Amino acid sequence: MLRFGILSTAKIAKDAVMPAIQDAENAVITAVASRDVTKARALADRFGAPRAFGSYEEMLSSDVIDAVYIPLPTSQHVEWSIKAANAGKHVLVEKPLALKASELDALIEARDRNKVVVSEAFMVTYAPVWLKVRELLKDGAIGELKHVQGAFSYFNRDAGNMRNIPELGGGALPDIGVYPTIATRFATDQEPQRVQAVVRRDPDFGTDIYASVKADFGSFELSFYIATQMANRQIMVFHGTEGFIELKSPFNADRYGAEEVELTNQKHNVSQIFRFPDSRQYRKQIEAFARAVDGKEGQIVTLESSVKNQRFIDAVYRAGEHDGWETV
Repeated sequence: MLRFGILSTAKIAKDAVMPAIQDAENAVITAVASRDVTKARALADRFGAPRAFGSYEEMLSSDVIDAVYIPLPTSQHVEWSIKAANAGKHVLVEKPLALKASELDALIEARDRNKVVVSEAFMVTYAPVWLKVRELLKDGAIGELKHVQGAFSYFNRDAGNMRNIPELGGGALPDIGVYPTIATRFATDQEPQRVQAVVRRDPDFGTDIYASVKADFGSFELSFYIATQMANRQIMVFHGTEGFIELKSPFNADRYGAEEVELTNQKHNVSQIFRFPDSRQYRKQIEAFARAVDGKEGQIVTLESSVKNQRFIDAVYRAGEHDGWETV
């Protein structure tokens, strides 16, 4: 059993990842750390963890944990991932791992020097719906892929929310723009070559709140938009010469609808629907990470893949500053 320490009491930890660790077959929550030990103790008690620490450093220096899950604000992800790796702990860190691709060089060095596993927590890459899309594309179910279309939006104008605070790494692209990018790269096993983009910012917060992106993958094109001040929507469509694949709730099935993949033929008169009720993508992420720590074969999000995804986002920001293409 991989012994996890939870580094902070963030909402994503309480609502999604800690329940997933409890549910996993090969992991357990052993400790919680917070700068407020009372909060740490309360969350530890809630999930049956035996230890609570009043500082992150204290937990990292202990020998009661093997790995840490880091759900801190984005601006602190790389810093604490390096500290955890230097303490000999394996690291599962919330997305986005960094705010610029260049920030990951030091983390890769720390990973390699300390011989630990470090992975960005893209739960979608473990989800049955996305494994099914990947399988359908590989099998040629829609012929030759020509276009991928996506959207991800929600409404949030809370000035106190980290997503609206630049200093904490807020913004639509870091928060949700990373999903159409990682999902397309994962499903197709292809990388973007260049991008065009429109990026708009909130005049009060200073964070990016909307982006419309076109990415050239060579053999196909990806177009998507994201927004943090529009009505809730999620969709991804993979369109080929012989049909198309549609996911109506590709990222947060519990909020946006059923976990389904719909395959439609060229003439739009025959469809297959693949349903995945209660797919537990967070649990699958934890179990895959624990297997990787144990040296067993299986796919996790590597830092090398994280670098490529962040380069994509970096290029979108650059492209948003001018007309024309920007090389990824």
